Amino acid sequence: MGLKKIEAIIRPEKLQAVIAKLHASGIFGFTVSQVQGRGQQRSSAGVYRGHVYQISLHPKVKVEMVVSDAYAQRAVESIVQAAQTGEAGDGKIFVLPVYEAYNIRTGAPDETIDDMRSTK
Repeated sequence: MGLKKIEAIIRPEKLQAVIAKLHASGIFGFTVSQVQGRGQQRSSAGVYRGHVYQISLHPKVKVEMVVSDAYAQRAVESIVQAAQTGEAGDGKIFVLPVYEAYNIRTGAPDETIDDMRSTK
């Protein structure tokens, strides 16, 4: 079974919509991190205690998951549909090959990467 790691950098306000869309697509396992970055989104000026400063890094959220090849396109489409605004700063999605995955508890190769269930 082939595996893919999907890393999506999205707007923070789109996180809940992305999670809902992933769940609706049958994808329940992922990691979320708060990150900062800069792409095509322009820097802006801020004022703190009367001093003007440049904001060149914008707050973003990184959503990471490892899925089988069968789920990779579904995950990408779900993220795009939920996170897209059409404006600069919507983010990026990276898809990378994963050669091996192991279960830490057992030490065995993880053959059930897509076999997660909702904890609702």
